[in-house]
Amino acid sequence: MTAISQKHWTGDVGELLRVGEGFVLADVDTRSTPGYVKDKVHAAEDLASGAVQLDEYQERLFAQSRVDATNASVLLVLQAMDSAGKGGIVRHVVGSVDPQGVEITAFKKPTPEELEHDFLWRVAKRVPEPGIIGVFDRSHYEDVLIGRVRELAPRDEIERRYGAINTFEKQLTDAGTRIVKVMLHISADEQKARLTERLDRPEKHWKYNPGDVDERELWPKYMDAYQQVFERTSTEHVPWHVVPADRKWYARTAVQHLLLEALEGIDPHWPVATFDVEAEKKRLAAT
Repeated sequence: MTAISQKHWTGDVGELLRVGEGFVLADVDTRSTPGYVKDKVHAAEDLASGAVQLDEYQERLFAQSRVDATNASVLLVLQAMDSAGKGGIVRHVVGSVDPQGVEITAFKKPTPEELEHDFLWRVAKRVPEPGIIGVFDRSHYEDVLIGRVRELAPRDEIERRYGAINTFEKQLTDAGTRIVKVMLHISADEQKARLTERLDRPEKHWKYNPGDVDERELWPKYMDAYQQVFERTSTEHVPWHVVPADRKWYARTAVQHLLLEALEGIDPHWPVATFDVEAEKKRLAAT
């Protein structure tokens, strides 16, 4: 299995969704499906076939790291406004692989101890080890998004953090980590519909946070903060990808494809046996 098993894509998905020079977030149609030529039904088929391949890639990556001298790992960075579907990505995409090979971190409000250190201190402790697929469900980018919008840090400190992030991520990639940075981009109207659904369905009340309404009032400021993030931290070695997310089925299929591309780039192999296989078969048969 060497080729991405999702079939209904046209063009290079990574390039179609990549944040390049001149990118403008406001120009992205959140209901669009760049590069995907079929519908929700076909996307479900692609997600299922892609899950099989993702699972094998993850196992090969894990096995190779335990036997061979390799530092390869993958880090999926998920950023989005509330209700954009990060949980769905974790459940329906990352959740298709063996949990032993996955580490998921959701960075919350910094603790008093964390505030005594640089903002990347707690992040560095959670980067994936060799053979692991790491997921940041919210990440170090909170420190330049909420930090900027809510003015939790001086403007010159926010500027410093952009550079620190670029240096940090370059060090990770140089050490063997493939970083896939994704912003799930929904419209304000779609978010309102999803939040309304949470209020209308008792089984979803636990997912509703009254603070989400407060954040909605700052929507333009958040979009500006994201634009600044893209302009300052979408680099050649670790670009951002903006995934239109009003259609959940498209977002999940697209993120899975980006992960498959990253793993295909690593191309992990099953480790070669370090013992005589035939001799071990005979020994085992004799017991």
